[in-house]
Amino acid sequence: MSYPDRAAPRRPATVVAAVAVLLLMAVGALAYAVTSLGVAGGTVGRFRAAAAETDATGGDVDRVAGLLRGSTVLAAVLGVLAALLLVGLALGLRSGRPGARTATWVVAGLGLLCGCCGLAVLVGQRAAPLRLGADDRVTADLLGLVGDAYPAWWIPVNAALSVAQILGYLVVAALLTLPSANAFLHRHPAPAGRPSGPPTGYGTTASGAPVAGPTPWGLPPGLTSPSAPPASAPPGSPSAPAGPSLTPPGPASPPEDRA
Repeated sequence: MSYPDRAAPRRPATVVAAVAVLLLMAVGALAYAVTSLGVAGGTVGRFRAAAAETDATGGDVDRVAGLLRGSTVLAAVLGVLAALLLVGLALGLRSGRPGARTATWVVAGLGLLCGCCGLAVLVGQRAAPLRLGADDRVTADLLGLVGDAYPAWWIPVNAALSVAQILGYLVVAALLTLPSANAFLHRHPAPAGRPSGPPTGYGTTASGAPVAGPTPWGLPPGLTSPSAPPASAPPGSPSAPAGPSLTPPGPASPPEDRA
């Protein structure tokens, strides 16, 4: 038997929506990591083919190609870690842990900062290409070839992901500030020491009469358990029925001799 006050509270729509957005962002971060590794080989190959037509030495080309490959692997690892973190936050919010909301707000703030920085870098690279001194002109030319080595859809997709990341964190942070989410994440647990199940067991009075109601926290004074032996009644009481004697019969005493 279950009681309404002991049933698990229902998750409000605000918490369900926040969990769904976090899971969707986790899928996007994982897809970004896999796609980055998938396009890394072709990007490095196109960069080397374009760098062969410049005056750069083989050492300069290898250095920039290693930087390109290393940054791609680092971005993929960060994407996987971000996906795992978002999944953990979503599970914490779904189970109603108050600490999960604070952690989500911290991660949302960092995510907003990273998304804004990434968007600013993408816009800055297109608006103002990197310019170095005369001594580093070869390196500047090689770095300029990196943007052209990526697929044509890569930079627009990255810009769209940065904007989606910013909006997603804003939506999650806003949903968790609503009263329904606050009530769900700050519910108080049941007091300790109280039985978790329905009360069972019935008691009896000293005379053997059953009690009309249950005794959930023990038997009150004067009550006994049905399994306990009945209390002995005083001699001569009507409630103590006479029974057969348990003393075995013995031989009758001999009659006295008459004088």
